[in-house]
Amino acid sequence: MTTRFFLMKENPKAYELLGELDKLGRESNIPRNLQELIKIYASNLNHCAFCIDMHTKEALEIGETLQRIAGVNAWREAPFYSDKERVVLELVEEVTFIHQHGVSDTVYDELAKHYNEKEIGELYVLIATINAYNRLGIMSRLQPKIDK
Repeated sequence: MTTRFFLMKENPKAYELLGELDKLGRESNIPRNLQELIKIYASNLNHCAFCIDMHTKEALEIGETLQRIAGVNAWREAPFYSDKERVVLELVEEVTFIHQHGVSDTVYDELAKHYNEKEIGELYVLIATINAYNRLGIMSRLQPKIDK
């Protein structure tokens, strides 16, 4: 499969604006390792190989463990995540598949036990932004470079 086009080149303003949302997320109160787990998990759910590759490498660079990165798809069964992280991973699913039933009251209520409204808003922006990147990457057929 070959890449169709690069948004950065063809529509730099759109890419720049999406980058501003990403920057907003990176500067949030959400711990950086959790931000990367959010991005990896959403990218896995969306099957965006480019983003999975990029965010796995970024997570490793900031000290996230391989065990937690590799286990994120099985977060319900894996003992590596706190309750505070688990509800975020569940939120990632509900936002990524928002067309199925939106964000449930159950997930929102559990989220509100661990995060204030500002942080919940930050989580929404983080999750929506990676979903946008995933969709653009998939539509563009972005491919990760093979490590040597």
